Amino acid sequence: MRFGRRKDERLPDEGAGVPEARWPDAQGPGGPGPDAPGPGERRPGGTEPDGGPDAAGSRDAPEYPRAGTRRYGEPVYVPQRQPPSYAGGEQPVRPEPPAQPGRPGPPLPGRWDRIVVGRAAPVFEPKPPPVDPYRPDTVYDGWSTPRITVRLASVRGDAHRFDGRPRQDDLAIAVHLPSGTVVFAVADGVSSAPLSHVGAALASRAAVRYLLTELDKGGTEPDWERVLSAAAWQLFLRTSGGADPTDAQRHETQRQLATTLVAGTVEALPDGQLKVGMVQIGDTAAWRLRHGRYTPLLVPKGGEDEDIVTSSVVALPRVPAGPAVHRHVLPPDATLLVGTDGFGDPLGDGTGQVGRMLAEQLSRPPREPRTLAHLLDFSRETFDDDRTLLAVWPRHRLQEPRP
Repeated sequence: MRFGRRKDERLPDEGAGVPEARWPDAQGPGGPGPDAPGPGERRPGGTEPDGGPDAAGSRDAPEYPRAGTRRYGEPVYVPQRQPPSYAGGEQPVRPEPPAQPGRPGPPLPGRWDRIVVGRAAPVFEPKPPPVDPYRPDTVYDGWSTPRITVRLASVRGDAHRFDGRPRQDDLAIAVHLPSGTVVFAVADGVSSAPLSHVGAALASRAAVRYLLTELDKGGTEPDWERVLSAAAWQLFLRTSGGADPTDAQRHETQRQLATTLVAGTVEALPDGQLKVGMVQIGDTAAWRLRHGRYTPLLVPKGGEDEDIVTSSVVALPRVPAGPAVHRHVLPPDATLLVGTDGFGDPLGDGTGQVGRMLAEQLSRPPREPRTLAHLLDFSRETFDDDRTLLAVWPRHRLQEPRP
């Protein structure tokens, strides 16, 4: 996640006549002409984030190397085949093979060509992240309880791939078996904190463990403030080595391990509705997807006034007294989405290309869990933050035929 994106600067509107991305392999061995912009430069008629000029944006993308040039100590930008694109009506991924009783379907394609939405991001070979602790570039998972289906994925953003930094997003999820309630936590490490990826992992796992403990007590709902405090305490213990933290260690925890967090529970009601409860620290967000429209379920980024984005974000280990609890009941044909701002920023209000693509694919659960990771790893110029997304449906949606 990043701080201080400006909203007073607007990019030109998307529309007809915007040139498609052109890459060096289409211009002969000599590379692009002298007037061709490099992968990290603005172009005339450039795109703006989906959702309009107020969507958080795209001014702080790293300077990737220009095609055909090399700076000392930097990798060479290597032209590669252009991945498949999404232009609105096209299906961005190959359709899943129909299931046939007693017979396996055709094998899934072995390639992972990135889906291009709008103007593509530069193509380069990622650098390895630090090895301690181990952080894979991409993780995904998916399963179903008798009443709930879950798909989740987290991918390293292009900025971190290019710089060799670890994926700072993380998430955790589990099922409380006695009640069938799904508990989850999605975290986004603060980019200015050197060990925020560790903080995100510690906070999300601690929140899920404590939610399970709270549900074991048999109450009507968890003590949400204690859930957040338990997550924050794990960050303090990391700094203090297991002892009670001093004031200096508390300050060091904030500097080193700060992370946002959304923690919540999902319960399936007998009529197929989903009963959701969530608490939020920072700008990780949640939406209801229904009939192709996205409805925010938490406070929009920037607070109550969407036109204001401050240069600071409240993050763990700070825990506000009496945190707001967001309770919703989602209809049986809706999808619950919980994601970091690396997903939320390109999504915008959901009416742009990213929103349309995901609405088509996530109105029902994809049968293959890796499909969500493939969708989430789309290529779109200037949107290069880590992306993490949790999607939840009533189980009966998995049995519905896909259009």
